Amino acid sequence: MWIQVRTMDGKETHRIDSLSKLTKVDELRLKILELFKVDPEKQRLFYRGKQMEDGHTIFDYNVGLNDIVQLLVRQSDKSSTHGEAEVQAAGTSTQTDLPDLVDPGFGCYKINEFVDARDLNMGAWFEAQIVNVTKTSGEEGSDTKPSEEEVIHYHVKYEDYPENGVVLLHSKDVRPRARTVYQWHQLEVGMVVMVNFNPDEPKERGYWYDAQIQRKRETRTLHEIYTKILLGDAGDSLNDCRIMFLTEIYKIEEPGALDESGVGSDSPLKRSNGPECKHCKDDLKKNCRWCNCHVCGVKQDPDKQLLCDECDMAFHIYCLNPPLTSLPDDDDWYCPECRNDVSEVVLAGEKLKDSKKKSKMASASSTSQRDWGKGMACVGRSKQCTIVPSNHYGPVPGVPVGSIWKFRVQVSESGCHRPHVAGIHGRSNDGSYSLVLAGGYEDDQDNGNEFTYTGSGGRDLSGNKRTAEQSCDQKLTNMNRALALNCNASVNEKDGAEAKDWKAGKPVRVVRSSKGRKHSKFSPEDGNRYDGIYKVGMKLWGEAMESLALGPVRQISHHWD
Repeated sequence: MWIQVRTMDGKETHRIDSLSKLTKVDELRLKILELFKVDPEKQRLFYRGKQMEDGHTIFDYNVGLNDIVQLLVRQSDKSSTHGEAEVQAAGTSTQTDLPDLVDPGFGCYKINEFVDARDLNMGAWFEAQIVNVTKTSGEEGSDTKPSEEEVIHYHVKYEDYPENGVVLLHSKDVRPRARTVYQWHQLEVGMVVMVNFNPDEPKERGYWYDAQIQRKRETRTLHEIYTKILLGDAGDSLNDCRIMFLTEIYKIEEPGALDESGVGSDSPLKRSNGPECKHCKDDLKKNCRWCNCHVCGVKQDPDKQLLCDECDMAFHIYCLNPPLTSLPDDDDWYCPECRNDVSEVVLAGEKLKDSKKKSKMASASSTSQRDWGKGMACVGRSKQCTIVPSNHYGPVPGVPVGSIWKFRVQVSESGCHRPHVAGIHGRSNDGSYSLVLAGGYEDDQDNGNEFTYTGSGGRDLSGNKRTAEQSCDQKLTNMNRALALNCNASVNEKDGAEAKDWKAGKPVRVVRSSKGRKHSKFSPEDGNRYDGIYKVGMKLWGEAMESLALGPVRQISHHWD
């Protein structure tokens, strides 16, 4: 539902939406603060002659849809209509709690005057107060106007951000406090005004920026204004930005616009900025673990909260585990998630403690001395061979016979044998391009210019085994079939085949690994060596195996068990 709130003099009326029957008067005061810029403690609300008190709901006062609630503004314990200055006897101050204005003798503003100051990083304007005025040259306190070489500096303090201390600003970044709100009919294209805008969430309340009106659209049910947000020295501009808060478009006051009598030098009602917390939108009814206690989220006991110096989250001392009875005296405090456990810190000379993950691995209880840290099978290539395609038969240009590499990944990068781990590289419907001879099977025989190659498979590698003994016959599938296609004979899975002209078969690049050193004296002592081109001369199945005569091109005799 919605209601209307009107000042006692009837000069200002605003509609407040998104209310329910159970909305408390306290919450209604916060909404009035956004629209009328009147602090809750200065609001006196009346409905049908009854003064509305905090703690009650609007249902308790029988406030209905579109009903009018009257607003009376308290000022210095005296009632006055909103927007009218309180006049007292001549010679007395209007507000005794405000400091006196001090004229430094130069510049447009006085010390203790309330102004709008620009944040140089964001380009937005914030309410501030001048605490001092200085200039770079010239006589202090001189009544004469500073020369062009003199630069006036204003020392300001932001009202909502006292932690920033005193900030030094130039004249262009300081101006009188905005206090005049434009009506809809006063806004025209091309005007430069001050608006509330959120660059990250355009539909949410943000900070106050200068903006130039680009478009103004008005229909029977809709009012829209699009502007160019001017960021000043902080950056460029944001074009075609829709302004959501059309009743809060302020006039930009020029220096000297206020009269000499000091009218307007008092602190005007503050503008409403965007919520400090993006999660709860500063809703007092919602518990929030981001802007309040990170454990319970309850918005209470701020004097009993600790702020973590690492994650900047707040914690009630009684919500900690174990709870604290009082605030600690330490300058730095860290929450349980950010605090380092001293027992997990390794001091100089101590043995590194096993991680929780490593302590559960089988290697943690193994007595093997084998070094697993040298494995290079799973590392990625730092480069890739582009001289020849991956399905290239024959030598790789630029790689001479006898080339040696330390790791298999380097062999892959050269293009001689592209797989990191597999012993055969090929395609089951095309043929094999290369293989690595590592003596991994019992039936492998290496005679240098000729060797018998058992193939791949036939091992039970279940249970995540890296290697195992041969437990079954290999099958003429996948890479085994690819290697068989290199023989100059048609594939015959039952009877086998023999190449009558084995030199006419497809070439296979052969790389010998130092792992085969225990079976063959032709394997290198370390690393991997490219031993040139071989051709498949025979394919046999069953128990029989024969050797073929050597030819000018090295050959492979295959034995499938």
